Amino acid sequence: MERNLAQTAKLFGISRNELICLMRENELLTERNLPRYPTRDREYLRIKEGQWFHPTSGMQYSMSTRVKQAGIPWLAERLQLQLPTPPEDKRHAA
Repeated sequence: MERNLAQTAKLFGISRNELICLMRENELLTERNLPRYPTRDREYLRIKEGQWFHPTSGMQYSMSTRVKQAGIPWLAERLQLQLPTPPEDKRHAA
């Protein structure tokens, strides 16, 4: 499972902008909010490329950062954030 930066920030209980600031301070993101070291951090972060056609401007291209599942505990450790508590298992409730 992959999450965008907003979803990842919500998981940690902070805002997207706070997460981006922390990641930039720790040299994990560039000014364009893309992974600074995509090869080194490929187990945790990836660049998602998108494209769409705009009737006036033609083809439009985008790139954004996605956080992989393994990146959640990695980010928590790197950014000194509290790991989210897993939801309670209610399968055994009567």
